Amino acid sequence: MMREIGKHINDDGTINVDDFKIIYIAPMRSLVQEMVGNFGKRLASYNINVAELTGDHQLSREQIAATQIIVCTPEKWDIITRKGGEKTYTQLVRLVIIDEIHLLHDERGPILESIVARTIRNIETTQEDVRLVGLSATLPNYQDVATFLRVQPDRGLFYFDNSFRPVALQQQYIGVTEKKAVKRFQIMSMIVYEKIMEKAGRHQVLVFVHSRKETGKTARAIRDICLEKDTLGSFLQEGSASMEVLRQEAEQVKNSELKDLLPYGFAIHHAGMNRIDRTLVEDLFSDKHIQVLVSTATLAWGVNLPAHTVIIKGTQVYNPEKGRWTELGALDVLQMLGRAGRPQFDTKGEGILITNHSELQYYLSLLNQQLPIESQMISKLPDMLNAEIVLGTVQNVKDAVTWLGYTYLYIRMHRQPTLYGVTHEKLKEDPLLESYRADLIHTAAVQLDRSGLVKYDRKSGHFQVTELGRIASHYYCTHETMQTYNQLLKP
Repeated sequence: MMREIGKHINDDGTINVDDFKIIYIAPMRSLVQEMVGNFGKRLASYNINVAELTGDHQLSREQIAATQIIVCTPEKWDIITRKGGEKTYTQLVRLVIIDEIHLLHDERGPILESIVARTIRNIETTQEDVRLVGLSATLPNYQDVATFLRVQPDRGLFYFDNSFRPVALQQQYIGVTEKKAVKRFQIMSMIVYEKIMEKAGRHQVLVFVHSRKETGKTARAIRDICLEKDTLGSFLQEGSASMEVLRQEAEQVKNSELKDLLPYGFAIHHAGMNRIDRTLVEDLFSDKHIQVLVSTATLAWGVNLPAHTVIIKGTQVYNPEKGRWTELGALDVLQMLGRAGRPQFDTKGEGILITNHSELQYYLSLLNQQLPIESQMISKLPDMLNAEIVLGTVQNVKDAVTWLGYTYLYIRMHRQPTLYGVTHEKLKEDPLLESYRADLIHTAAVQLDRSGLVKYDRKSGHFQVTELGRIASHYYCTHETMQTYNQLLKP
């Protein structure tokens, strides 16, 4: 960023603030807020404005014009670049930084793919240089992502291994064999209690659970075990300053569970709590008043609150789309364990993962020989294609095939053809995978045609936008949603 800003300094040392914009894309709102605070403080002396652009926080045209660094979520930037009319300030963008680029593997991955593909095509048509930077702490196949971002491997690719970590991480894996859910919960709570007692009074502990309700449940379970065994004294000394601070703060808290837990030196944190309560918990934890914080995974992605010890309690996460419990992804585990060890205070951090005995092997192999990150583009292809058609960058099947050549999907199809349903024979006959890309586009276009978002002429391969398609793209509706509205909302 400083390098980019440095290009716009006038002779008298002032900075030409109207010449450039820097976009920083971060995956979670909480992360966006943190980044705005961080950059804002450090760049205030240069008279540079930093603003957030998320679902929580909108910016008007004038505010955008007055801002040099925009920190936003991928969805927001996608919406802005989809509306071709907003050219005025998207043309000023000189640097796009994508944080946590391993989200390509996530269901939101396709959004990043379409943003990058759009940016690169834009660079080629307008001949204006935009620098793309991808950052990630957990990226096994970083060469592929580098190819996708059009990075020159010798000059622009930097890889830092574990030796660069400021604090060494000691990891423990614990498997629980109990099958019954209630008993398993008790056993896991007991293990968490024992681990916390090893650290009590010396180090702070961060416990991750996987539902909002469970934060309170776990924190209470641990507190009750402490009451039973009369070990609460080892967390907070009677009459200490922390005790007073927590008592006073607890009176102003809205969340009843939190109110109940705070005086004991325990706290909970999840996205369902209001912002004032969450900020309070974060501040009390970083000031070392709270000894044990039980939280959901949002904290690991968002707020930078490291603790000496991190415990991940259970690895089952409920997935509403599939309607069943699924195993926690590798990225989440690495992100949570990455919160262990505070660079300014500790020489080592501890990460403890408690899981079912059957899954133990999976997590061990995951974190030692990481699995490559794949593209999820195919699942969202119709919607992404529609956005490009509305924007006018794709007008027929041939354009669409070219556009797919800019995606991460295309790069991974060459590396792992069988995974994406391409046989080795097909790859030999069609080394650029043109016919396969055309098949994918055809399937997506037929879906869009059925939903009434695009008129698809199969003979000429030409696409024509409809009003519905335009609405879907600008308001970020999926083609299934539009189809449902169309069928059921008949006047």
